[in-house]
Amino acid sequence: MGYGEQVAQVRLSPGMTVGALVEELAHAGAYNGGALARAASLYEKMVRDPTAVKFFGLAGAMVPAGMGGIVADLIARGWVDVLVSTGANLTHDILEAIGCHHYHGSATCTDEDLREEGINRIYDVFLPDRAFVHFEEFMQECYAEIAPDSPLSITGLLAAIGSRLDQGILATAARKGVPVYCPALSDSMIGLQYWLFCQTHKGFVDAFQDLSPFLDHCFSAQRAGALMVGGGVPKNFILQGMLMCEHGFSYAVQLTGDRPDLGGLSGATLDEARSWGKLESGAEAVTVYGDATITLPLLVAAVMEGVKGG
Repeated sequence: MGYGEQVAQVRLSPGMTVGALVEELAHAGAYNGGALARAASLYEKMVRDPTAVKFFGLAGAMVPAGMGGIVADLIARGWVDVLVSTGANLTHDILEAIGCHHYHGSATCTDEDLREEGINRIYDVFLPDRAFVHFEEFMQECYAEIAPDSPLSITGLLAAIGSRLDQGILATAARKGVPVYCPALSDSMIGLQYWLFCQTHKGFVDAFQDLSPFLDHCFSAQRAGALMVGGGVPKNFILQGMLMCEHGFSYAVQLTGDRPDLGGLSGATLDEARSWGKLESGAEAVTVYGDATITLPLLVAAVMEGVKGG
């Protein structure tokens, strides 16, 4: 008849763990609940694989939404070997690390009111202008201390910044020796602050220096896996690395809210990546459609529980 196992009805109970909830979703197996359960199973397989180089792609405004702590924890656990991020997420990571904060927004304010009050809005998250005053002071002092005499890679610059922070994604990556790639760093407040620094100082950042070490990760990987939140530059940078290799990714999990039929990279299916050879033949891949502020915590919590129990 062409059908498989029957759909089981999800049963919930007071005090059940995230892992137990995701297991119930696996028994149902339908829609994006089922995809989330399959993604958790695949991601756990990836982090348990001692031969797999683990790439993490971070797009979207995840740090302002409180997701940065999850990424820092994954790095601390050794579940991220290579991080590729937007400059915006790293900007907000630095803001949090130097003591500035993001706030829940108020529905009673108009954007014109916010502009007059010096408040920046990221959907329902507010960030006051004064945070960027502290950010500028920190970044200018930081760049003055780094001031290389020879060209510096973006990863080297970010590692130097991270070494001057006590918490967050960049701080944890610097402490653990995990490289942070940010190909579009100029498209961020970090980049704008570097431009400002270069108006009175000599700057030495060479973005192309990052390609060789990044491709070394791809070439040398016996197996490779990727967890990608959103799309954009981080997703493309991660996947295109395998264009230069004879092999592709063995594991891939994508969390996105975008449709594939609009042609955008954030919505592009992982099956499409197979046609380019970015995923190897037989690679295991799962896309979960939904808000990453929901799917990422559930995914990671379930896998943490599974690894601890195993």
